[in-house]
Amino acid sequence: MVRRRIAFGVGLALLILIILIIGGCLKSRSQQALETYNQQVSQIVGESDSQVSRGLFSALGGASGSTPQQVEQRINEYRQQAQTQAANAKALSVPSSMQSAQRYLLLVLDLREEALTKIANLVPSALSGQNSNATTEVAGDMEIFLASDIVYSQRVAPLIQQELRSSGVTSQSTAASHFLPNLGWLDPTTVQQRLTGQTPTENGSVPPGNYGHELVGASVGGVKLEPESTETLNHVKAGSTPTLTVEVKNSGEHIEHGVKVDVKVTSSGQSKTESHTINTTEPGKTVNVDIPLEGVPLGKASKLEVKIEKVPGEDVTTNNEGTYLVVFE
Repeated sequence: MVRRRIAFGVGLALLILIILIIGGCLKSRSQQALETYNQQVSQIVGESDSQVSRGLFSALGGASGSTPQQVEQRINEYRQQAQTQAANAKALSVPSSMQSAQRYLLLVLDLREEALTKIANLVPSALSGQNSNATTEVAGDMEIFLASDIVYSQRVAPLIQQELRSSGVTSQSTAASHFLPNLGWLDPTTVQQRLTGQTPTENGSVPPGNYGHELVGASVGGVKLEPESTETLNHVKAGSTPTLTVEVKNSGEHIEHGVKVDVKVTSSGQSKTESHTINTTEPGKTVNVDIPLEGVPLGKASKLEVKIEKVPGEDVTTNNEGTYLVVFE
């Protein structure tokens, strides 16, 4: 009986030890899963801030030195990065206790991707001045970034820390995330100034002064074209893909960015339009713009209509346009 009691006691002790070991292993594995999830979330939002946010606002702040198309392309590249980050977050192995934090994390990343898409579509209009409300809409979309920051700081990070602490993990912190660099991007006037390099007045208009451009002339292969008003039919030997050189003069008092030049070619009842955007024009200076004209008919009279699009604050546009009759040979 003594031996049986001893054996029973030893067996019970071993069973308790095994249970404790298994419980400890399970707890350790659970803690490790929580720690891994926390580290992965911190990495994703860190990349969102350092790669996407920093690149985006650098592109917006330097937009005045690039064409609207170039800025739009760069923003779309950051949007694709944000899309990849959202996909990576969806693919995470999420502990059951972190499901609420995960839902809010996906909301944060989806909001950022949504705002990037909207801003990419608006920036060309904001830079070219074609849509007077574009900068206001850009400022409105910046609120989506602010919302993503609030959701992250008030839901994602606290929920993760709560679950870590309840599981006995106190040595890990969760990365903070601030996608919107400052609240100035919520103000339409500030947005316009940062995008265009121009300081608007209190009512949102451009500063006082003269604005605009003048079409100085046009040429093909070094041959200056006489305007239609002179009743001249210009004959040019340049083949079926000539390059039209347009001379654009900034006749205003301010530096302009993203100045668009359009050329419409009409022959035998068919029309085709080519365009080119000038990065920057300076007051009193002339810029030559080369615009290839593909597929012009040979031996037939073509009508070239050249137009420099209006910039914000420009009142006189009668000298922005010119028409030329040309026979390409």
